[in-house]
Order: sequence, then structure tokens, then C-alpha cells
Amino acid sequence: MYVYPVVSRRSGGVSVGVNLNPNNACNWACAYCQVEGLVRGAAPRIDLELLSQELEDFLRLATTPAWMEEHAPDGARRITDIALSGNGEPTTSTQFDEVVERVIAARDRLELDVPIVLITNGSRVHVEEVSKGLRAMGSAGGQVWFKLDRATAAGREAVNRIQGGAERIAEQLAVAASCCPTRVQTCMFTVDGEPPSRAELDAYVALLRRQVEAGTRLDGVTLYGLARPSMQPGSERLGRVSQEWLEALAERVRAVTGLSVAVHP
Repeated sequence: MYVYPVVSRRSGGVSVGVNLNPNNACNWACAYCQVEGLVRGAAPRIDLELLSQELEDFLRLATTPAWMEEHAPDGARRITDIALSGNGEPTTSTQFDEVVERVIAARDRLELDVPIVLITNGSRVHVEEVSKGLRAMGSAGGQVWFKLDRATAAGREAVNRIQGGAERIAEQLAVAASCCPTRVQTCMFTVDGEPPSRAELDAYVALLRRQVEAGTRLDGVTLYGLARPSMQPGSERLGRVSQEWLEALAERVRAVTGLSVAVHP
């Protein structure tokens, strides 16, 4: 199955997920990832006809009052978005642009006024089929939620298990934002009881400031903490930061960059 529902604290309702990585494969291996059995790799071939049928069938079901009353709590009984997300990085699919076309078509056939959201690490936004899909999303009122957890090379290696620092992030953010409205999302947590260092936070805020000064059009920032346990090795070392800590960082980002910041502890 490709389609699944999630009651999302960040969107405030039911997010309809489209999982392009049913093989649990991702090109990153984030320390806080909740996917059990995560492996390094790319998305498999997608059965586009099956995906389209699953999505339309589920959207018809989820828009009924009976389904919402059974599966969603008061205050969250609405579809807020259709999210390209799941058990790995969705843009590793070589059919990404075709998937986007199918999702837009299904939404429009059912006349749903909800955005299509891509939740991405941004690593492949420069690839032709991905940038093509992002432009289609942008034209259809979509959004990109771009993962930016740490800004230093050491921080990204420790948290996301990848190489590369601020220069690479800046390039990828600029590409994403040029194709589709883009919001930065950042997971903050403690390691052995300690939150990210002052140097790491300084680098993070400075990167966002440089993006704003360079004219990258960002829709804002979402700061969030750990909601569910990580399924990755070393997960026992991770812990939640307090809401007060997140709010303090949010205020600093607002003051330095002028960006709007949402907090979800």
C-alpha cells in the first residue's frame, strides 16, 4: 500500500500520506528516524495506477463524516494536506514528477481544496525529475517542507549521517524555493541530556539569515521536538528539549531573520 493517514500535530488535522519508500530505503539515516528496519538506498519502482486508485479511494472514504468521527479526534476532523512522505526520502523515486502529476489529478478530480506537501531532506531537488515535480507542485498550490536539522558539517554527520555543510544546504534551499513555496523544518533534541551546542545554534541561525539576505523566499520555519521514539541505533541517547528551550530558539530566529516560526514540542 502507498497511502496512509496520520493525525498530524504540525498540520492540525488528518494528513494523507503517500509513501514512495515502502522498502524502508532512504539516502539519509537520521538519528531520530522512526522507521524500523531503515536501510540506505532509494525508492523502488512505483505502480502509478495502483497509487492513483488507492489515493482516490482513500480520499473518498476519508471525506465522509463517519470515517472522521471514528479515526480523528475533535478539532482534527479535516484533511489538511496530501503529503509525499513515508518510510524514506520520496525524491529518490525516479518517477517523482509522474507521482506528483497523479496526486494533483486525484486531488482535483475530488475537488479537494488542500495543498500537496513534500516532506524532504532536499538532497535531490536539483535532479531533473524532482525539480520538474516541484514546479508542478508550485503551480498547483503545493508546499515543500525542507529538513534542516543542523548547519555544520559535524552536526549533519552526527544527526543526519551525511556529509556536507552550509554551502550545500544553501544551494538546495535556493533551488527548492525557486520551484515551490518552501518552509524549513528542524528537529531539535538532546543527546545524553544536552541540547545542541551554542556553536551549532549560531551556525543554524546564521545560515537562515544568509538565506533571507540572499533573497531566498522562505515561507518560515517549523521547530519541533521528538514525538515518538527513534528506531535507530543509539536512540537511547536521545531526549526531548523543553518547550521553553524551543520557544527561546524560535524567538531568536524571528529576531535575526524576520521569518515566522512555529513551535511543536
